[in-house]
Amino acid sequence: MTNIEFLGLLAGFVSTISFLPQALKVWRTHSTKGISLGMYVIYFIGLILWGVYAWLIESYPLLVTEIVTGILALYILIMKFKEHKS
Repeated sequence: MTNIEFLGLLAGFVSTISFLPQALKVWRTHSTKGISLGMYVIYFIGLILWGVYAWLIESYPLLVTEIVTGILALYILIMKFKEHKS
């Protein structure tokens, strides 16, 4: 593994785990108050686009980080939509 590949993996890992505290807070409190729905919708669309890009250039480490981050962001989005409806 080159230093550049390691840097990319580290950046992906740090970016992905940055969503963990928010996802855990939503899971524990069942509340998404203070979370911007618009921001998460736009961010999730960006994750999808980055995932497609990673797939097209066959960058599987990038693809994996986008999928994992997407799962966390999608969970928060689902909870936000549920809270918004009630």
